[in-house]
Amino acid sequence: MALQIEDLGSRWETFFEEVKLQEIQLLTNNSIEFKIRFNDIQSWDPEFAKKILNQPKRTILTGKRILSQRCKENGLNIEPDILLEHLPPDVENDLREIGSDDLNRLRCVNVVITKVSEIRPRIYEADWCCDSCGGHTVVTQENELELKEPLICSGCELPGSGPGSTRFTLDSDRCTWINNQYLEIQELPERVKGSGQPSRGKVLIEGIQCNRFLPGERVTANLIPYTQAGYHRNRKSAMFEIVYSLHSAVRESTPFTDIQPSEEEKKEIKKVASRPDLMSIMQESIAPSIIDVTDKLKVVKRSLLMQLFGGVSRINADGTRNRGDIHILLMGDPGVAKSQLLTYMSKLAPRARFASGGNISAAGLTAAAIRDSFGDGRFTLEAGVLPLADLGIACIDEIDKISNEDKGSLHEAMEQQQISVSKGGITTQLRARCAVLSAANPTKGTFDVGPNQNLMYAFNQTGLPIPLATRFDIIWLMKDRVDEENDASIARHIMASRIKGVPESKVEENTFENPVTKDEEVVYKTNTNGKEYLSVPFLRKYIAYAKTNHSPILTDEAKSMILDYYKQARHSYGKDSEELSERRDEQPIPISARALESLIRLAEAHARMNLRDEVIGEDADMAIAIFRHWREEENVGSVAEMSTGAAHGPAQMNRIVMKIVKDIVSETGKDAMQNDIYSRAMAMGIEDTYAIDDAIQRLSNDTQLLMARPGYWRPF
Repeated sequence: MALQIEDLGSRWETFFEEVKLQEIQLLTNNSIEFKIRFNDIQSWDPEFAKKILNQPKRTILTGKRILSQRCKENGLNIEPDILLEHLPPDVENDLREIGSDDLNRLRCVNVVITKVSEIRPRIYEADWCCDSCGGHTVVTQENELELKEPLICSGCELPGSGPGSTRFTLDSDRCTWINNQYLEIQELPERVKGSGQPSRGKVLIEGIQCNRFLPGERVTANLIPYTQAGYHRNRKSAMFEIVYSLHSAVRESTPFTDIQPSEEEKKEIKKVASRPDLMSIMQESIAPSIIDVTDKLKVVKRSLLMQLFGGVSRINADGTRNRGDIHILLMGDPGVAKSQLLTYMSKLAPRARFASGGNISAAGLTAAAIRDSFGDGRFTLEAGVLPLADLGIACIDEIDKISNEDKGSLHEAMEQQQISVSKGGITTQLRARCAVLSAANPTKGTFDVGPNQNLMYAFNQTGLPIPLATRFDIIWLMKDRVDEENDASIARHIMASRIKGVPESKVEENTFENPVTKDEEVVYKTNTNGKEYLSVPFLRKYIAYAKTNHSPILTDEAKSMILDYYKQARHSYGKDSEELSERRDEQPIPISARALESLIRLAEAHARMNLRDEVIGEDADMAIAIFRHWREEENVGSVAEMSTGAAHGPAQMNRIVMKIVKDIVSETGKDAMQNDIYSRAMAMGIEDTYAIDDAIQRLSNDTQLLMARPGYWRPF
């Protein structure tokens, strides 16, 4: 027998008495909510639980009224909201699946919040004063878009319209007000099949739920879908928009809950981890369609692999946080597969977001305050790429083309992994706990880098702010070099890949099976060179399993190896240079504590890949090998160079300019013309004429250089 409306109050009274009496007695005058696990209701009365799911607004409002009465009986002047949690699996839906059959019913969705509006007050119970008799009539406002007047005065009983009607005046002081806010939610990207777009929805939140959520947060939301009338040419349309009323929501506390390997898959993961050639097969699994013909590309892929597993983020006793995410920048000429690597990583990594610097939305990489996003004129905070990639990887192609504002905010986002926002009257901090994988192109089309020129000489050609270089753990320069043997290998690989691929039109016609779908239950695949690699679905599960279950700690052996390399690098830099100052305080500092942290992150990532809970010597050795390779391969100089873009500090620049002047005077027997000094410095990779002028001025002040006549110099 179905429950009647009048039975709801008595059912709530009995439920509170039999199941929740002790919890109600623990409420205080500061209590604003009363949480109930749905299973408590379902196991007590399944029919009553079904009624709540099918008629949530009326049923829960009745429960709140009964609970408030209980509180008053206990001497408490409160009206706590009832929040139901842990709804049954049969009401869980993807956002795109919710339709007319779900209207006005309680549904559960896993979503990410993309926009949050300002808070505004709205009238919940409107108090109307009758102009005829002065009596007051209260009307509950169920629709936030329309203010309803009384149909009839409760005092003189005159109607509000028609013959003999009265007028009503709103008494705002006697109205009941509640806070009101809008959210925009979006399907989780990893739940979207193929190339489809994630579904979005507008959510109304009211009362105690306001100001609890930020853009970029993932939540399990219990919603009530309802409709709002659409308009066409200022007339009501037969088409209605689905809007959601938020009942309750829980932030996701554990990452990768949506990627859960089965018990069989866990056994397979451990089996793969025990392979002696684990690094080789993992490396082959990074963009297998891109052939790694050079040693450098192999190490680039290896570093990307470490980025996928990441180090361990830790919170210290003083509240500070050490990031575990590894940031990598790929600089390269057009056609060296940078974009392909980023695209593959965005598909492979759990929780990845891909963006191209030239096509980023108004929110950019960080966030934007947009007016009238929900059609009611208020400001809305919209999350950018980095907050939406929280606990994942942000793949940013053509980072050199992002806005200057985003370039400035990247420093905080990459190091502190949070974004401070103060826009449109909205002040808050968004979390951006993600690894950043970026690609940058040279402003002039190709990198003009000679064999003796270093990394920062190339970095300067991207147009990115120089201090940003220090935020990356690793920066690779990928040049398009002519090599007959390598070029032939690449050409053969490209042709083999083209032949092996399945025609897209045949897949769409269902003539051929989609090779991507075919991967779902496959662990190993083989590339065109006959080498084994792991399928994308399996590798995603492997990464999620490793990051969820393993937080490795450094052993004494690993600490000692990393520390020895760090000390050796700091003390050996520049010892063989003839130009090195004898004064210790003028020596350039090769690497800083930031580099030490990068080494630890790389070592932790390698341990995670091997499903270890300790970082051992093997992990430290791999981290040092990757780190040493990129610093030596790219000719990375000192900390000052990474921070300022100058290859040389003031003292070293003084020595270089002095040597240039002496060489010119010795070779020509004449005073050194300033333009000749510039030319020789540029041949050494020093393009900053201001730095050269400063050095000349310093040497002149120190009476080491003499101006023979304007624009000409000689040693004293």
